[in-house]
Amino acid sequence: MELLHGFVNWIVQTVGHWGYGGIVVMMFLESSFFPFPSEVVVPPAGYLAARGEMSLPLVIGAGIAGSLLGALFNYWLAVAWGRPFFERFGRYFLVSAKNLDRADRFFAEHGHISTFVGRLLPGIRQYISLPAGIARMNLGLFALFTGLGAGIWVVILALVGYYIGNNQALVQHYLHQILLGLAGFALLLTVVYVLRHRRRRSGGNA
Repeated sequence: MELLHGFVNWIVQTVGHWGYGGIVVMMFLESSFFPFPSEVVVPPAGYLAARGEMSLPLVIGAGIAGSLLGALFNYWLAVAWGRPFFERFGRYFLVSAKNLDRADRFFAEHGHISTFVGRLLPGIRQYISLPAGIARMNLGLFALFTGLGAGIWVVILALVGYYIGNNQALVQHYLHQILLGLAGFALLLTVVYVLRHRRRRSGGNA
């Protein structure tokens, strides 16, 4: 716990020193392959906004920008190199075959909406861009769905930091509850999307 507290304090100091550019860089890393949790990046920035040292809208904007840039980076790598590249060299990018298979299944089962829903789910968030890139999903739709999903997550993180502060125990407690709610929302949204998509296909075949 002391190690986590020290790490979070370092994040607060780093964000305070680097400003909004630091948020963009850290969220870029979080959204790509690096195990850099957004839960310890955006809430401290929200805390600094509550203290009047940063602007909450700019914190949110920087978080979304970094997330989108990291997702686009993954998308570009997948388009340029394809799945064989990640199967061979994924371990150097911290991409395991298990994570790649999970993201592939999620994308195959839920289609384009998965790039939105996937941004709300831990364990999927960083990797959903890869099957989207391999499938060469329309770039405009990819950016739109990714930005919307990342936007919801960043807003939640920023508001948690803004209203709860720098108490990591409380932050983690509330984020756990919020993640459960997001998982339920993502499941409901996916079911509605899949049912509507099937209805349209059956109507078109009639």
